[in-house]
Amino acid sequence: MLSKINKWLIQMVLLLFVLNFLYLYFTSHSKLPPLPSSPTVTNHHFNGHNNRYLKPWPILPSYLPWSHHSPPPSRSCEAFFGNGFSNRQDLLSTSEGGWFRCYHSDTLQSSVCEGGRIRMDPGRVKMSMGGERLEDVMGRTEEEELPKFQNGAFELDGGLRFSGSPRRLADDDFLDRYVPRHGVATHPMRALIESARVVGSTHFHCQEWVEEPTLLVTRFEYANLFHTITDWYSAYVSSRVTGLPSRPNVVFVDGHCTAPMEETWKALFSSLRYAKSFSGPVCFLHAIFSPLGYETALFRGLSEQINCDGASAHDLQQNPDERRTARLSEFGELIRAAFGFPLNKHHVEKPVSGYNVLFVRREDYLAHPRHSGKVESRLSNEQEVFDSINNWASNHVCKVKLVNGLFAHMPMKEQVQAIQDASVIIGAHGAGLTHIVHALPKSVVLEIISSHYRRPHFALIARWKGLEYHSINLHGSYANPEIVIDKLSNIMRSLGC
Repeated sequence: MLSKINKWLIQMVLLLFVLNFLYLYFTSHSKLPPLPSSPTVTNHHFNGHNNRYLKPWPILPSYLPWSHHSPPPSRSCEAFFGNGFSNRQDLLSTSEGGWFRCYHSDTLQSSVCEGGRIRMDPGRVKMSMGGERLEDVMGRTEEEELPKFQNGAFELDGGLRFSGSPRRLADDDFLDRYVPRHGVATHPMRALIESARVVGSTHFHCQEWVEEPTLLVTRFEYANLFHTITDWYSAYVSSRVTGLPSRPNVVFVDGHCTAPMEETWKALFSSLRYAKSFSGPVCFLHAIFSPLGYETALFRGLSEQINCDGASAHDLQQNPDERRTARLSEFGELIRAAFGFPLNKHHVEKPVSGYNVLFVRREDYLAHPRHSGKVESRLSNEQEVFDSINNWASNHVCKVKLVNGLFAHMPMKEQVQAIQDASVIIGAHGAGLTHIVHALPKSVVLEIISSHYRRPHFALIARWKGLEYHSINLHGSYANPEIVIDKLSNIMRSLGC
């Protein structure tokens, strides 16, 4: 009899243990995450328990600390390319609800903003779905693809004590000062914050929660490599300014169709989604709002003086200099690391087969729904120049190998690989040359510039990276092959060939 009682007690204990385990499991995996204890703690507090699914930051040889504690001098290199977002403005701070703040750069006149417990209602964002095949949306206008935010498209949890009607998160004075338009007729980030409303917790309903830090990005010229790299750089800076310990998710708040650049977005960050892919209202425990690519130093340098030279992080640690920067090298290393390329290489080693000279070509390809598929010629006799260099290379004593850079029809990883293997990168002015942002430090750049396209894009990137740069300025768009070969011969001699 006693044995039966003991057996019954053991069974009851086991049953209670199982029930307790199930209760703890389901309560800990509820869709609604707990309220943060304070909006003033570090950003790390707001990362969800699924942080283990985020990609870690790679160890970058050119990385230098990012900090708000010692703002750099105005218009210094660091103010343009890094820690200039030092003027913090808090718009919402609650003890039991959401929070929102912006970090403003007086140098760039732009802000990186972030917040917690933010609700996005895709139904209140008017735009196309996004993510479609290009062939399926030919002729669609850009106006259909860019977001238009209705009031309440974004809402913030004002907490249990918030009462009354929803109120605007930011007034016009704040927007004019910290999120100015800068001549952009449709400024998505400004319009997004303008649409945001603060509501009480009882009216803050979510169909889905995203607990990991998430970058919200709106793109304009999403099919152009130069402009996409400005978006990548803005997203990277936003991640560092807000102190994210891992690479965040990305949500495109636009309705553009798919493009080859998405391969790199997916490689750089932890995941990628379109805003309209959410079936209903979605809440973010931590959202970061990335500024437009137009507001980066990469773009601003086209119209204003940014007097910076590239330097190694090691040199800057030993001898700080506000007129030198390693930030573009740091960013370039991130791109290389995202595709699995080694970061310990500082120069292109001479291969057994000879030096690689990469000729970046301009090809016809279908870029976006409003594109004819024909690219604008910047070098009218490009094929003649290529053939002449190829003939010169095949007879060169140093075994020079000319690489045909048909980037428009190459996966992005192969494009990055071609840049890594090149001792010399040559090409007519065009977006493909923006790849020099992740070129190795000892690579040499030779740009052929038509008189119709005298723009400083690549001379500036080369300078800010510390790359050796040469140019041939044409009268018109025709290049004399002998002049190009003579310039290239001089470069090869400087490399010891």
